[in-house]
This record gives sequence, C-alpha cells and structure tokens, in this order.
Amino acid sequence: MRILLDECLPKDLAGELQGHTVKTVPQAGWASIKNGKLLRLIADSGKFDVFVTVDKNLPREQKLDNLPFAVVVLRARSNRLADVKTCAPELLRRLSRFQPGRVYFLSAA
Repeated sequence: MRILLDECLPKDLAGELQGHTVKTVPQAGWASIKNGKLLRLIADSGKFDVFVTVDKNLPREQKLDNLPFAVVVLRARSNRLADVKTCAPELLRRLSRFQPGRVYFLSAA
C-alpha cells in the first residue's frame, strides 16, 4: 500500500509501517497546505491509497466520500511518536481492508 502521513504526524511513524511505501506530506512537497486543497492534491496525484492523520475534525470539515483513497484518523493521546505508534499494529492489520472514499478511526490495538 502507498501511505501518506499528514504533517501533524511524526515522520518516524513511517518506520512502524514496514512493508509499505510511506511518505509524509512534506516529502510529497505539500507542506503547509490546508486540508481541502491537500486532499485535492492527493486525489489528483493518484500516488496514495491511504492518508493517515490525527485530525479528528477532518471528516466533519471535508467531503471525503468521493476521494480515490481511504482516510485513517488515529485516535491517540497526542501526535507524539510514543502515542501514535501504538496504533500502528491495528493500522497494519486492517490496511488491506480500507476502501477509497471511506474514513476509518483507529485506536491502539
């Protein structure tokens, strides 16, 4: 799977997602771009299957049902690596079941 990590997540989370192609929003060249425009850029690029964030407001603020990728919202105590990496096993376990245009909320397994 091709995974894009939101810039609110630590880049080192990529190391917890071995076996997949993982980039961060800054690595993709989209640093500091706001959510609506960022989602359009991700969609237009066709380069990602899953967008991972901790922004719990994203599903309320943006129309996500027509996107060509899945959105995963991690429910962690903070966006620090120690907190978000506890969600990585559940993310990896469910990754193959994620569908484009759907939002998934994940907590630590």
